[in-house]
Amino acid sequence: MLPKVKIPTTAVSFYSALHLKLFPSILHCSSFHHTHKHGTSTPSSPSSPFTKQAFTSLLQSSSSQSHQLKQIHALLLTSGLSIKNSLITQLLSSLTLLGDMTYARLLFDEMHKPRSFLWNTLIKGYVKNDLSIEATSVYQIMRGVGVRPDPFTFPFVLKACSQVDDLCAGQEVHAHVIKFGLDFDAIVRTELMLMYAKVGELCSADYLFETMSERDLVAWNALISVYVQTGNAGKALGMFHGMVLAGIKPDSVTVVSALSACANLGCLETGKQIDQFVIKENLNSNLFVNNARLDMYAKCGSIETARCLFDKMPQRNVISWSTMIGGYAMNGDSDKSLHLFSLMQNAGVQPNHVTYLGVLSACGHVGLVREGQSYFKEMIKSNDCNVQPRLEHYACMVDLLGRSGHLDEAYNFIKSMPIEPDVGVWGALLGSCTIHKNIKLGQHVSDILFNLSPEISSYHVLLSNIYAAAGRWVDVENVRRKMRKKGVKKVVAYSAVEANGEVHVFHGGDRTHPLSSNIYEVLAELIKQITSIGYVPNITEALHDVQMEEKEATLSTHSEKLAIAFGLINVRPPFPIRIMKNLRICNDCHTFVKLTSKVTNREIIMRDKNRFHYFKDGSCSCKDFW
Repeated sequence: MLPKVKIPTTAVSFYSALHLKLFPSILHCSSFHHTHKHGTSTPSSPSSPFTKQAFTSLLQSSSSQSHQLKQIHALLLTSGLSIKNSLITQLLSSLTLLGDMTYARLLFDEMHKPRSFLWNTLIKGYVKNDLSIEATSVYQIMRGVGVRPDPFTFPFVLKACSQVDDLCAGQEVHAHVIKFGLDFDAIVRTELMLMYAKVGELCSADYLFETMSERDLVAWNALISVYVQTGNAGKALGMFHGMVLAGIKPDSVTVVSALSACANLGCLETGKQIDQFVIKENLNSNLFVNNARLDMYAKCGSIETARCLFDKMPQRNVISWSTMIGGYAMNGDSDKSLHLFSLMQNAGVQPNHVTYLGVLSACGHVGLVREGQSYFKEMIKSNDCNVQPRLEHYACMVDLLGRSGHLDEAYNFIKSMPIEPDVGVWGALLGSCTIHKNIKLGQHVSDILFNLSPEISSYHVLLSNIYAAAGRWVDVENVRRKMRKKGVKKVVAYSAVEANGEVHVFHGGDRTHPLSSNIYEVLAELIKQITSIGYVPNITEALHDVQMEEKEATLSTHSEKLAIAFGLINVRPPFPIRIMKNLRICNDCHTFVKLTSKVTNREIIMRDKNRFHYFKDGSCSCKDFW
């Protein structure tokens, strides 16, 4: 019999008092199998200190370390209290919270006819620990043995389906939800809605939302947030406006999502309106809201407003500093970005991998090779696992070296990487090969990329651009033939401009806009004006083997040119024309916008895939390095 002792308040002192050496492999001891497989055990004696209340207290105080829970499990087995289902339930819950799903699963598998709550606990644990396939597998077993799911089962099973992007599995679970009469349960319906949105079935998500008996703040916030997270910022912003019209008052969660949508779309005017609401409702004391405000202003090209906000923030964390550092980098002000990083270190704020991503980007945008290498070495030498270089940092370094003309060094850098390079790393090098017209290396890198991700169109397009710039039209056609054969479709370029509270989107050669006739008239006159001061179309940007007149016609209707013509009509001075482009601006359009800013005396701000370009008086902030 174990000695009688007073139960201490913590598990650590308890085991120290008992001087117990516990079993190295608890799950295989005979006591465990006898207790759980046959449902019998020797109950604890009346004088034993191991009461249910004592174990409950121990489980509550020992939930921070997995090995302590295993020790408690050992004592449960030897004390005879392991048949107490509430204790085993609490033990299982604690193990899943700590992420020890292997031990939790072994414990669960030895239970005698576990109730639905225990099944739910295990499924929840798998989902919380990013083991979604295991979660859906357990759900299938649960259904197979005849355990009835309840309202607490489905939310986590649906989360698992969305995490593995399995629409078919999600639809099957949806059928079960209907079968058990839970399709109008608020929590279950919300998770169904989110599952469909995350896997791209927006119509189904919208239908579930529209047919909810009550659309409360939680439902609105959930869908707005998931639309932002899945690249549907426009839809998220539309829902935000719908929410306001429906009389639902936004909270801090709502405005964070809405500001994020504005940041992604470059909608500064809408973002300003939301910011005014934040101030009016006194939400600007919330750190998460303030960080979202910072991000919105920085990504919408209003970097000075972002800095004023940053300086006034009553509280700042690493996200605040990183957002501002990255914002300066994106806006082409590398000096301020790196200076702010220095201030951050002096303030004692520990940078993380996101901070360094902004720092390396700042170096890359102005070709600071040595400085970038120095910062990268800092990351490697750091003992902080949250600072160690990740694939995106390696891609930044390749981009920095490659765009600066050090293509061989960039290639050797990739070959020496301690981790396997991904498409982002190789893609950065291919982009540099395009800039510097290096056909030989470009062919080699593209072969690697086509093997890694043959479905990504941008890499095929980059190789095609290299060939076209060299006038190798047969090779251009071969690349396009391969794309057609594999079903690879080129990403359609577009440019968006915000005017009078609305976002207007243009594609190349677009004539669908109601003001198209006016837009094309303004554009034609504009081309005449800039031609008179030296503009010559860069026909190498028209990647077709056609006559020169056709190439010039194609160039003249690029999406950013149409957006600028629209902006000249609808955005009055002194406000700048703000353009958001989904791809990298081409050389011809870059020259076009510089000259347009000169002849019209207008400031034009363009955010392309990589950075901001501030055009004024015939010059660009990027100094033609982008």
